[in-house]
Amino acid sequence: MDANIQTQPKKKVLILCTGNSCRSQMAEAIINQLLPDWHAFSAGTKPAGFVHPLAIQVLHEIGINHAGYSKSTDQFRDVPFDLVITVCDDAAENCPLWLGKGRKMHIGFADPAKASGSEEEILQAFRMVLQDIARQIPNAIRQWEIENP
Repeated sequence: MDANIQTQPKKKVLILCTGNSCRSQMAEAIINQLLPDWHAFSAGTKPAGFVHPLAIQVLHEIGINHAGYSKSTDQFRDVPFDLVITVCDDAAENCPLWLGKGRKMHIGFADPAKASGSEEEILQAFRMVLQDIARQIPNAIRQWEIENP
């Protein structure tokens, strides 16, 4: 085995959203769980200051323990990312304000925190968004790797 393989640093991806309480937190956890060559971070353009308990719950349901916290994009301005992914339309619109490094990509998801209905219906909205994130984000990153060897 090539010794450089073990010493290669992980690629870094920043997941941006508005509040950094649901979608970006779930995407961060999914990437860190499913893509061992990547290290994901998440941040918000207007951080909520908390991670939504239902985001943590649905991650836990699929075996991912996530102890993230809501962070601001300002914390990552000087970090060189390989890739920056926005997961909500507001963050995509504000992404031109992102002064850090990294190729930008947008993959939008519905905001499960805006779901209405019974507790079970709201929880189901979180589950559906998590399933979409778990399917789309890793596939997009793998495609990016093919295009950017």
